[in-house]
Amino acid sequence: MNIIELLKAALYGLVEGITEWLPISSTGHMLLLNQFVTLDVSKDFWDMFLVVIQLGAILAVVVLFFYQLNPFSPSKGKDGRKATWRLWGQIILACLPAAIIGIPLDDWMEEHLGSPFVIAAALIVYGIAFIIIESVREHKAKRIAAEASSGHAKHMAKRSFEDIETPSELADEDAAIQDVKKMPWKTAFGIGCFQVLSMIPGTSRSGSTIIGGLLLGCSRSVAAEFTFYLAIPVMVGASGLRLVKYFLKGNAFTTTEAQILGVGCVVAFIVSILSIRFLMGFVKKHDFKPFGWYRILLGAAVIAYFLLAA
Repeated sequence: MNIIELLKAALYGLVEGITEWLPISSTGHMLLLNQFVTLDVSKDFWDMFLVVIQLGAILAVVVLFFYQLNPFSPSKGKDGRKATWRLWGQIILACLPAAIIGIPLDDWMEEHLGSPFVIAAALIVYGIAFIIIESVREHKAKRIAAEASSGHAKHMAKRSFEDIETPSELADEDAAIQDVKKMPWKTAFGIGCFQVLSMIPGTSRSGSTIIGGLLLGCSRSVAAEFTFYLAIPVMVGASGLRLVKYFLKGNAFTTTEAQILGVGCVVAFIVSILSIRFLMGFVKKHDFKPFGWYRILLGAAVIAYFLLAA
């Protein structure tokens, strides 16, 4: 047993578990980490590991949201089961754009868009997008609050304006879609179209779908929750595809490689549980601007590092 390699695998699992669910790009962070901490494995195994480690992260979603996603739960009535099947229908619909466009372009994207500068550019661009979107939402919320205080508001949030402490909270109260179960089909499909953008490393799958959800009228909680659900078929499908490609090339796991993959997935699962709980709690009272600023600073640091290293 190679302890050093297993510790490296645990580090990758830690990074995967944190960055898969926060809108800061898991693949981007993993590729950047590989510049400094390299696993002693073949290129084929590394390419497979980078994707399949996500299975640990996705298991966390299944565990945390098992009741919401289980249409066979005995405690759900007829309407509850119907709503769950409707949710699964929207999840599948939202995954179609990524499947149709992503599968044919998977190898090309991997070969041409994995450079640090592409990752850095995506980090910065989507960081700016988060800040602009949240600023626009808060500006609209402040205008509504001003109208309400003067007695001319045509729209009132569920809570009184006096109970809402920040423009960030008010902006979320103003969102049209406050419950995943009430999301229109066209909104689900629209979020799925935004998910296609995540094919570019550094974009972030969760980042692109959350941005899509916000632009299409979802609250932060709804956008984040639906993002978690979308990850199940997308990441299971992507992992399965990579495993098939890996074995079709005649590869097989060595004992060390199996241990590396196992450790990475287990750590990713544990850390993902904590990350998902953190994000769902965070977005109830805060906006996504901190993640936007983080993306911009990280992108700038990446550009500076590789320019100096060149």
